[in-house]
Amino acid sequence: MAAEKDLQIADGGAKKKKMIIIAAAVVVLGAGAGGYFAFSGGDAPEAAPATADAAAAEGEAAPAKAASGELGTALYVSMPRPFVFNVPGASRDRLVQIKVQILVRGTNNEEIAKQHIPLMESTMLRTFSKANADDLVTAAGKDTLKAAALKDVQEALIGVAGSPIVEEILFTGFVMQ
Repeated sequence: MAAEKDLQIADGGAKKKKMIIIAAAVVVLGAGAGGYFAFSGGDAPEAAPATADAAAAEGEAAPAKAASGELGTALYVSMPRPFVFNVPGASRDRLVQIKVQILVRGTNNEEIAKQHIPLMESTMLRTFSKANADDLVTAAGKDTLKAAALKDVQEALIGVAGSPIVEEILFTGFVMQ
């Protein structure tokens, strides 16, 4: 009789463990499915840019936009990797890392910018390498560097694409050691 009670207690413990494991698996799968649906959905394109592109293709809305002074949709194109380069300083040379995004207007300019990323990277690296570490310590020096890079990139893109395409260069990360 005592042996039967021990068997029942042992059997009940195994069932509890099995139920706990099943419940944990259901919770993990539910959380995974919820995360998937929360982060993968909702990527449908907006209706306004699609209609603006369709109207621009017909040639009607483009002159109206230019006449009213309205700008296209602001889109940001990230450079695929940060720029890492050495700059000379008064006391010692410094290593600089800059993460860059560029501001363009309209999906057409975004596609052109993505197509010419190697040209923009080369142009920006050449401009950044001309900098001085003593100037880059100040905010004014960083702004001057951004302005010079923007001017050089726009000139390079005019030569290749026929228009400046890039409206602004943004530093999203700046580290100097």
